Amino acid sequence: MGERTYHDPLHGAIRLDRSDPAEALAIDLIDSAPFQRLRRVRQLGPAFLTFHGAESSRFTHSLGVLHLARLALQQLERHHLELAEHRAVLYAAALLHDVGHAPLSHSGEEMYGLHHEAWSGRLIREHPALRDRLEAHAPGTASAVADLLEHGRHPCPAIKALVSSQLDCDRLDYLVRDSYSTGTTYGRLDLERILAAFTLAPDGQLAITPKGLMAVEHYLVVRNLMYRSVYNHRLNVVCNWLLNQAIATARRLGAKRVWADQVMGRWLWNCDALDLETFLANDDIRTGYHLMRWMEEGPAELQDPCRRLLERRLLKATDVSHCSPAQRLELLAAARQLSEAEGLSAETSCGLQQRQSRGYHPYKGGLRLWDGEHLQALEQRSSLVQSLTVAVELAWLIHPGEVAPKLRQLLGR
Repeated sequence: MGERTYHDPLHGAIRLDRSDPAEALAIDLIDSAPFQRLRRVRQLGPAFLTFHGAESSRFTHSLGVLHLARLALQQLERHHLELAEHRAVLYAAALLHDVGHAPLSHSGEEMYGLHHEAWSGRLIREHPALRDRLEAHAPGTASAVADLLEHGRHPCPAIKALVSSQLDCDRLDYLVRDSYSTGTTYGRLDLERILAAFTLAPDGQLAITPKGLMAVEHYLVVRNLMYRSVYNHRLNVVCNWLLNQAIATARRLGAKRVWADQVMGRWLWNCDALDLETFLANDDIRTGYHLMRWMEEGPAELQDPCRRLLERRLLKATDVSHCSPAQRLELLAAARQLSEAEGLSAETSCGLQQRQSRGYHPYKGGLRLWDGEHLQALEQRSSLVQSLTVAVELAWLIHPGEVAPKLRQLLGR
C-alpha cells in the first residue's frame, strides 16, 4: 500500500505516503523490530501507579514527534526551501530519538545506569534493520541521524533545534501527551500557534516570531507545572526509588541468590557489555515479570520493594525541601532509627531524594525572538520567562507510613 495512516488520540490521522522518499523511510523504520519494541516501553515508567491513565508507550509518543517535526519543517520550508534536503534525517531522528530507551523509560535509565541517547546512536549505527534502511535512502544517513541524537551535531542548526532544544518537537509532544494521559488538563498547548511562529534568525538558528510569544510563554509555564505536578510528583519519586532499590538489591545479592533469565542476568550483572540483541530483549514485560518472580520467591530484602510496587503498598514521601542539607540527613537518620524500631528494614524503606528544577535555561540554547529586524533573547522580552530561570531545590524524605507521625513531630520542631 502506498499510504499508511496512524490514528493518534491527540493529533488525529497521521498519514505517511510512500511516494515521498522521506516518508517511505519513516514507514520502514516504524515497521522495524527495534521501533516496534517501543510499544512495550511505557512513556512515563511507573507513573501509572500515581496517575492511572498513564499507560501510553514510547511508540505512540515517537509517532507524535514525527508528526510535529513534519509540520514544523513544512512551516520553515515556506521561506527556506533549502531545508527540504534535511527532511529524511529530521524524520528519522524524530522517530528514533527514543529507540534506545531502557524498560520503564527514564526510570530504567536510573535503574540500570544507561543513557538512552547513547543506545539510540548505537542501534542506528549498528542494527541492520535501522542502519541498512537509512543507508539505502542515502549513504551517510545513519551516521547523520546517530550524530544528531547522540551528540547534538548537525550542519543545520535549525534541524538540530527541532530535534533537541528548549522548544523541540519531542517536548511539545510529551507535554501534551503526558498531560492528556495523566488527566492534568492544564497541559494543553496551542501547538498550531507555536509551530506557525517558527522562523530562522539571520545566523540560521531557530527563532520565534513575536506573534508566538504568548504561546511559547504558555508552553514554558505548562512545562514547569508538569514537572512539579507529574514528573516530580511525590508518589512518582517513591515508585522510582523503589524500582532502583529492587534492581540494586538484586545486583548486590548476586546470581547465586537471585533468579534471573539469561537476558535479565546480563542486564543485572554484565550491563556494561550488552550486545544489541540482549539490549532489545528487555522491555517493561520482561522487567515486570522478574519483579513478580522476585516478589513471590526472592530473598526477603528483594521481596519487599517488589511487593510494595506490584501491590501498590507504597512508602510515604515527606517534603523536606525547606530543610537545610544537614537537617535532611538528620531526618533520614531518624527515619531509619524509627523504622528499625518498628521491625522494618531501614535500608529498603528509607531514603532521601534531592534534585533541582528549573523552568527555563537561558544559557542552554536559549530561545530568541526575531521580528525581521531585531534579535532578542526571550527572557529579556518576557518577565514571565525570566521568573522561570530561577532554580528550585526539591527534596523528599522517603519512609514507611508507620513512622510518619513521629517524623512530623520532628519536622514541627
